[in-house]
Amino acid sequence: MKRAITVTVLAATMLSSCVSKKKYIALESELNDTRSTLQKTQVEKEEIEEKYARIEERVADYNSKINSLREENDSKMEMNDLTVMSNNNKDKMRATIAKMDPEKVAQAETLEDSINLAVSHNLKNNISEGADDEDIDITVDETVVMINVSDKLLFGSGSYRVSNNAQPLLKKLAEVINSEPAMEVMIEGHTDDRTMVEGSYIQDNWDLSVRRATSIVRLLQDKYDVAPEKLIAAGRSSYQPLVDNTNNENRAKNRRTRIVIIPNLDKFFAMLESE
Repeated sequence: MKRAITVTVLAATMLSSCVSKKKYIALESELNDTRSTLQKTQVEKEEIEEKYARIEERVADYNSKINSLREENDSKMEMNDLTVMSNNNKDKMRATIAKMDPEKVAQAETLEDSINLAVSHNLKNNISEGADDEDIDITVDETVVMINVSDKLLFGSGSYRVSNNAQPLLKKLAEVINSEPAMEVMIEGHTDDRTMVEGSYIQDNWDLSVRRATSIVRLLQDKYDVAPEKLIAAGRSSYQPLVDNTNNENRAKNRRTRIVIIPNLDKFFAMLESE
């Protein structure tokens, strides 16, 4: 009887030892998997940070070019005033302004204001074929042309696939870019402040804004033959809103793509002509 009890105890001890070893091996394997995942995540994080650093560097360089061009063109405008424009361009400007809403025209206090209004009006007419008026907004600041295009015209909700409805706009935009060899264009993606759905293939609003800008750049290059060295893709996430993200209407305004064009002064005046 004593021997039977001893054998039972020994068997139980061996079984307990065996189970503990299995648990140890399983825990060790889980720890290794966690370490591997952590290392992979760290590498991906460093790659993303490096990618955004390169983008920010290009954006900073582009903004420097914008400021330089503004100063150059401002100087020309100050030195020459109306004489910087040919009589033909003056006539085009007056013809365009005559077609515009008198209330908008009344807001122009200077020659520069009048030129900017005329350029914005003509450029919008040229590139907004088939689009609703509120989907495209064009402003001009010291000859730098900024085109804001609404999210609903370019993309589906939470997607970076460019809509077929956007193709006429991109085609016209490509024609403008291709018309001047030295022209450079920055495509900026902007989102609202809502977070991505958990488990989504889009990581966050930074990811979405960059992917959207890159999608447009690729189309301009691959489908509409814009030279890639003219293009810059940038993502701004939700950190440069037009209005506060307090309701759905405001969020819709903030979901946009901004296209920044810096033409030289001659090309800028050429935009006074409407097709």
